[in-house]
Amino acid sequence: MQMAFFYDQTRCIGCYACVVSCKQWNQVPPGPVKWRRVLTMENGIYPDVSVRFLSMACCHCENPACVYVCPVSAITKREKDGIVIVNTAACLGGKRCGFACRNACPYDAPQFDVEEYAQMQKCNFCVERLNENKKPICVEACITKALDAGPFEELRRKYDQIREAEGFAYSPRLKPSVLFRPRPNDKVIYGASPSLVHSG
Repeated sequence: MQMAFFYDQTRCIGCYACVVSCKQWNQVPPGPVKWRRVLTMENGIYPDVSVRFLSMACCHCENPACVYVCPVSAITKREKDGIVIVNTAACLGGKRCGFACRNACPYDAPQFDVEEYAQMQKCNFCVERLNENKKPICVEACITKALDAGPFEELRRKYDQIREAEGFAYSPRLKPSVLFRPRPNDKVIYGASPSLVHSG
């Protein structure tokens, strides 16, 4: 079984409830580390302008690049549900390994705080909640029901089978475990650079 996220770009209003609830639940201190992020994409020229949002966390890829590049095997993929977990006690700290996991991930999931030898941290699919048959806290906090989570095949039957949305490009090599309902009639940007979006 592979656990996955679903994101409905047509419903998201960019309220950041998912970001705030994630930081609070996982006791992530104030600062640059965000296990879940909301990207804001501004397009067009006045008066024809539009704003779109993209809520992103670790995609818990089928073939996670971060797992393969970690020099001390501090990142593993659980067999029973496909969730990618980091053992912070084993992590060398980004500066010691050259931020190998962050550089290998095209989705900016690995996060590092500002300390010189800060260890990697990221979304863990709220595994403690999963053990209680609860959804990840970001899903529960979403006031517009733009987020959902569960077994990949169940989500695929329940929602669309679209693997890309504006600001997100599907990698057939990594196979990220996320499905989308993109905004209709929007031009999809493939492989959007983080420099082109505003992250909150």
